[in-house]
Amino acid sequence: MLSSVTRYIIVGFFFTATMASALEKPKYQVLYEDDRIEYRLYEPYIVAETYVELTRSYNNASISGFRRLLGYITGDNVFNQDIDMTAPVQMSTPMLGQEIAMTTPVQTQTLEEKLQIAFMLPSKFSLDNAPTPTDQRVSLRQIPSRLMAVIRYSGRWTERNRNRYETRLRESVEAAGIEILSNSESAAYNPPFTPPFMRRNEIMFEVGSYPRRDF
Repeated sequence: MLSSVTRYIIVGFFFTATMASALEKPKYQVLYEDDRIEYRLYEPYIVAETYVELTRSYNNASISGFRRLLGYITGDNVFNQDIDMTAPVQMSTPMLGQEIAMTTPVQTQTLEEKLQIAFMLPSKFSLDNAPTPTDQRVSLRQIPSRLMAVIRYSGRWTERNRNRYETRLRESVEAAGIEILSNSESAAYNPPFTPPFMRRNEIMFEVGSYPRRDF
C-alpha cells in the first residue's frame, strides 16, 4: 500500500505534467532535427513583454519581469481582464544597441544591459483586441514568423545550465555553416515547483537557414 507521501508525489507529478501540456504554446513546424537540436519555423504570435535592467543577477531580473507580466495577465490591463497563462516564459538579452519599436503602447527603446521577459498571449488575441497594459513597463508586440535553432534540456533553470546548452547549440549551428541572426533566447515551460527532471527548458537562436539532408 502506498504511503500518503508517495501518493502526494505521484499526484503532484501527474498534475505538473498535465498542467504544462495543457497550456497553449507557440505553433511551429520542425524542419530538421538532430538529437536534441531542432530547426523550427514558428508562426507569428503576440507577446506581452517587459525589460528589466541587469543591475543584479539574471535570476533576480527574470523574477522582477515575471511579476510585471503576471500582473498584466491577472488584471493589470484596461479591461481588468484575466488572461489565460501560456507557455513558455521567454527571456533574452537583445543585441547591444538594438532598437525595438513597441506597438502597444508605441515607444522605442535602446536595449543595452537589459533582460527581456515575455509571455505569449493566447491565439484568440491580436494587437487590435488584446487588453492594453496599465503598467507602462509592459507592452505588446507581434513576433513575426522566424526560423529558430533550438536545443532542449531538462534540469534546473540556472545560469550554468543556460550557458552550457547555449554553447552546445552555438557550436552545432556554426559547425553546420548556418548564420546566427540573434542573441540567444531562453524558454521555460514549467512552473517552479516542477521536479527538475520533468522540466522542459530550451535555448534558441534565430537563424538564416537550416541543414538539408542529402537523399
